[in-house]
Amino acid sequence: MKHSNYPLFVRRDLDGFFALMIDNLVQLLLIVALCGLCGISADSELLLQYILPGAALSILFGNIFYAWQAHQLAKRENRSDVCALPYGINTPSLLVYIFFVMVPVYQRTQSAEAAWQMGLLACFGSGVIEFAGAFIADRVRQVTPRAALLSTLAGIAIGFISMTFVLKIYQRPMIAMLPAAVVLLTLFSHKKLPVPIPGGLLAIIVGTICAWVLPEVIPQMLQGSPMSAESIKTAWEQSGWYRPHFAGGALWELLKEPGEWAGYMSVIFPMGLFNVIGSMQNIESAEAAGDSYPARPAMMANGVGTIMASLLGSCFPTTIYIGHPGWKEMGSRAGYSTLNGIFFLLICLTGTTGVISRIIPLEAGVAIVLWIGMVITAQAFTASPGRHAPAVALGLFPAIAAWGATIMQGTFLVGGGKTLQDVLSTSLFTEVNGFLVHGLVVMERGFIFTCMILAAICACLIDGKYRSAAIWSGIAALFAFLGLTNAYEVINNDIHFRLAFLSAEKVDGLTFHATGIAIGYLLFAATFLILGGCKDEPAIQETEEPNPKPDLSR
Repeated sequence: MKHSNYPLFVRRDLDGFFALMIDNLVQLLLIVALCGLCGISADSELLLQYILPGAALSILFGNIFYAWQAHQLAKRENRSDVCALPYGINTPSLLVYIFFVMVPVYQRTQSAEAAWQMGLLACFGSGVIEFAGAFIADRVRQVTPRAALLSTLAGIAIGFISMTFVLKIYQRPMIAMLPAAVVLLTLFSHKKLPVPIPGGLLAIIVGTICAWVLPEVIPQMLQGSPMSAESIKTAWEQSGWYRPHFAGGALWELLKEPGEWAGYMSVIFPMGLFNVIGSMQNIESAEAAGDSYPARPAMMANGVGTIMASLLGSCFPTTIYIGHPGWKEMGSRAGYSTLNGIFFLLICLTGTTGVISRIIPLEAGVAIVLWIGMVITAQAFTASPGRHAPAVALGLFPAIAAWGATIMQGTFLVGGGKTLQDVLSTSLFTEVNGFLVHGLVVMERGFIFTCMILAAICACLIDGKYRSAAIWSGIAALFAFLGLTNAYEVINNDIHFRLAFLSAEKVDGLTFHATGIAIGYLLFAATFLILGGCKDEPAIQETEEPNPKPDLSR
């Protein structure tokens, strides 16, 4: 039997590495900055000896596992074009656990260690939920239309990946636009460069040169803080050897006191479920791009990586990243994943995260991540049957509404005037520039579930599967009734989940139960069954090839 020649590294793994490195570096910089809100300073023992080393080892574990899984798939299918699943720190969980778990604990106790312990528990809980979810993921993928899984990713890619980074490009154009041009030229047109280096690496080099040179040439045209050799020196003084430490004892101390953490399950439980669904969608996205990974081991490894992070002192779950098709179309294979794990192990154990961030500006590499977001969005349409395009479009709406709600919430936070609670308490029909404030918050809560369910309902109706559409509607009703979607609780400018099975106590904030929405979904189900029928039409035979192999030969 002829075996494929699947190397440890290929040249284009460098492009993939820089894309994944920039993405993970952003997460580490967020951790360093936001942990300060919990009393954990940038030079604290908790950060340097527990959180960063724990995060690094969890990243390394996942990156090595998914690289190994890519090698196994290449061997099994005798292919050399397999791309490893991207993996790193989970951005939504990072933000949610800091603002809705760790910061409230710190504000109540004024103890950085207490906030850190609660973060460990949140991370551990996410890992357990992710690990358990691995045993049902394959079955869920079998019964869920591909349009439903991919449209959710496309919505996230538009609002929370591409939009974020395109704004950064236009915020500092003199630094970011030239690297963006290099990325677009090399990755869209596959134009060979006059120098034999990957386009992503050239973009990083060009952006770094612009950031250091242009302030000396045309300082009046540059926005933001200039690069500084003094800041590099300061960051270098914090470097050293920070070996990992076991944090299971601190976690166990808190686990023995359920009264301390039970209230935070209203945050931990839905976030854990979101991570399960997100990982499953990303595995489906990889299959749509031609790499069919078994969901169970991939998701089990994800859960183990997150549990490992918590036991080694990190408060932040890891996840299979959105964007596999983008990395594959770059030409990356398994080596980029291995490189990423080794890189972050080195910088976290040596305390040089700050040094890297002060040498290379974030804007130098954001176009690579922007490109990945564009590929994800395109894939949702091209990798689904053409007739399901309306379902993909419908699935985008909740994610876009969630983006709008995030912007609106941020505006209230920096405005310093009326709070979001004040506005909604006055009237749930308050509009801002024609958009209902209450509607944005309702759509934002559990939007990952809502995206998938609405797209699934639409795809089932297109195919004449009325019973399946009714079942999806029933699931939507159950989720809304339980508070996993649409229900919320607003306290000042903070938006929380309002879970029916965990939130019986009275609160000082504004509470919205999604009972009416649940009833509406039940009416959906009744309508489909009465007018459409109680059976599904026979499955439509696909005559099109929705997954053309990316052409990287030009």
